[in-house]
Amino acid sequence: MFLNGIQNAIEHSKSLVLFQHKPCKNMSKNKVKITPLADRVLVEPAPAETTTASGIIIPDTAKEKPQKGTVVAVGKGKKDEPMTVKEGDSILYGKYAGTEITIDGKEYLIMRESDIFAIL
Repeated sequence: MFLNGIQNAIEHSKSLVLFQHKPCKNMSKNKVKITPLADRVLVEPAPAETTTASGIIIPDTAKEKPQKGTVVAVGKGKKDEPMTVKEGDSILYGKYAGTEITIDGKEYLIMRESDIFAIL
């Protein structure tokens, strides 16, 4: 019956849309399509400060690497240790922690959970 209806629609119209793609409601809010393994965390670093508290503008060459960021993706954790951070957490991490990676033109850090000092 369904196929007969489609055949009739094709015969009587110039164009036909068989289905319309709609995104799933339960799709992840995570825009980055990368999942860290084990106890690793993907972090988007906070932007570096451009001015000091007194209003002096800091040139790009003198800016310090930020030590604060937002968790974008989290691995499943180790066998004996569940992850304590979750997506969306603001965190503090070590100055030289993690490995810098670029995904879709955006800079991210991937690091172990043990490199994270605190959740803000």
